[in-house]
Amino acid sequence: MTTMTAVAGADQSPRKFTVPCTITIEHNTETLEAHVELDGGVEPSVGDRIVVHGAPISVPFGESLVLRRQATVTRAMFFEKLLIRLKAYFELTELYEVSFSSGRL
Repeated sequence: MTTMTAVAGADQSPRKFTVPCTITIEHNTETLEAHVELDGGVEPSVGDRIVVHGAPISVPFGESLVLRRQATVTRAMFFEKLLIRLKAYFELTELYEVSFSSGRL
């Protein structure tokens, strides 16, 4: 079982909690990427919503940046998880309908 350090607040519940996080951003000729790692071993699951708090971040070209912020995690309910998995399945099956044949059928 993982432990997590949550910040006390009025919006804390088993479904919604705030944790510290690390944001890593890189912007150069090879990549433009951003990653968020939640502290305390918190792993997002299907349908969870994560909101990182703070002002917008701008990283000039050729630089990288590591920041510490707070993030609010809202866990998805069972029905939300089920619906998202169902939608993902049908979106995946749409890919099966793509044809790469050279002629008409």
